[in-house]
This record gives sequence, C-alpha cells and structure tokens, in this order.
Amino acid sequence: MEDRHPAIQSFISYLKFEKRYSVHTVTSYETDLLHFFRYINDQYGDTPVPDLSHIYIRSWLASLKDEGLRSKSINRKISTLKSFFRYQIRMGVVKQSPMTKIIAPKNEKRLPHYVADRDMETLFRHVEFPDDWQGRTDRLLMVILYSTGMRLSELIQLKESQVNPAGRTIKVLGKGNKERILPIAPEVMRDIESYLAGKREAFPGTESLLVNASGRPLAPRAVYTSVRKYLSLVTTIEKKSPHVLRHTFATHLTNNGADLNAVKDLLGHSSLAATQVYTHNTIEKLKNIHKKAHPKA
Repeated sequence: MEDRHPAIQSFISYLKFEKRYSVHTVTSYETDLLHFFRYINDQYGDTPVPDLSHIYIRSWLASLKDEGLRSKSINRKISTLKSFFRYQIRMGVVKQSPMTKIIAPKNEKRLPHYVADRDMETLFRHVEFPDDWQGRTDRLLMVILYSTGMRLSELIQLKESQVNPAGRTIKVLGKGNKERILPIAPEVMRDIESYLAGKREAFPGTESLLVNASGRPLAPRAVYTSVRKYLSLVTTIEKKSPHVLRHTFATHLTNNGADLNAVKDLLGHSSLAATQVYTHNTIEKLKNIHKKAHPKA
C-alpha cells in the first residue's frame, strides 16, 4: 500500500523528522492514512493524490460512521487528512485541500472517567502489592501516574536523568517534544529514590526509570495490564486505564479548587479548552451537594 502511495511515507517522514512527533502520534497518523488509502483502493481503484476529491473522503467517513465509530474517532481521522493535505499543498502536489468541504461531526459531550478520592486512598493505603520487583514497579507506576497526571508514553520514556531529587521535580517530554517540569511530593520522591536504589543494584547501567523484572523498559501493554489489575480492586468504573489515572489527577485537582491554568500546565495541554472538560465534573459535584443540602433543591 505504501508503495502505491509514496505520499504516505513522505508525510510520515515529515512528521518524524521535521515535526518531531512522538512515536505514538506518528503511528496514529500512519494507521489512519493506510486505512483511508486501503478504502479508496478497494472502492475506486488506485487513485493519485491530486484526484482525491471531497466526494471520496465523504464516502470514507460515511463508511466509518456505518461501522459505529464515534464522532471523536472520526474527527481524529479528519484531522489526520487535514494535516496530510496541508503537507501535499506545501509539496506542490495539490493546489487546494479537499478537506475545505468536509464538515466535522460534533463530538458527544462525555465527562472523563475518573476514580473517586476514597478509592485511590484505598489503593495506596490498603491494597498489598507483591513484595517482588514486579510489585514494586506496579505500585510506583500507579503512584507516578496518579500524582503527576503524565501520559502513558511519557511514563515509559522516563529516564533517571529526568528526576531531580533536590528540587523534587521530574522533567517530562510531552507531545511535540515539549518539555514540562512536574512537581513531586516528598513522599513520592522517597518512593522513587528507594526504587532507584534497588534498580541500580539489581539492574546496573539501565537508564530507564521504570523497568520490568528482566531489567527492560516497560511496554505499554504491560502498563495497561497493571493499571487495570489494581484499579479493578478498588473501583467499578467501566474504563480502567493509564489515561483514567490522568483524568483522575486532573479531576481531583479541579474538585479541590486548583487554578485551571495551573492544571493545564501540569497536564501539558496546548490550550485551556482541552482542560476545561474537568470543570464539568466540579459542576456536577456542586449540583449534587446543592441537591442534598439545600431545602429548595
């Protein structure tokens, strides 16, 4: 497929080496484009990029909707195609993007899933993690995800050199290779230092902050498995993933009065709009308090 559409490989190289997007982001773009061109080839035959009109794109988007994809997923694919055709204009392949005639569907308003305060307290105070390397790693990754709100990709890429024990901070490399400094509570920093002392003894020379029982960097699937396992012990919410811990971090901050701009910086969001979703949880909490406490509610 990539041989028939070399524009894909050219665009992916541009994302990797010029835009310097993360591996996860680049993979998402590539997956969307391969799926799009596979559909075009199946339905219309081998079609050059300049011949791809808005009609072809609408047909693909309609097929995605028929498959049951949510508006959020479809909009991500629209965003991929917008970036792809902007690049084609830049390279002189097309004069105008067919995406100008594509209207994105409205996203469904869904509140982020998050774990209740009392459940997180139960996890760290009462759940027993195995007294082996896997257990120590699982507990620390849960602590770091919840106490910093960092993304899964940021967690597994953490190096020892990014930890500053004296300043009690961790330097994180986020989306678009943007750096941000995250504060670490004294108790969490002690946990990290204790873990590192054990790691240096068991697996000398390893740069990654968190490693598995073989001394290798953590794989995304392994982190997902660990998070799902331990969240299942304390909560009944449907989604149990590393990103839910990121939502939990942000929701607990906003529910306790944290400034929204500060939460935005901690999460590494590029705009305040992405952070404002967490205020809805605060509003829902206030509504419940009002309903229970006010005589006229």
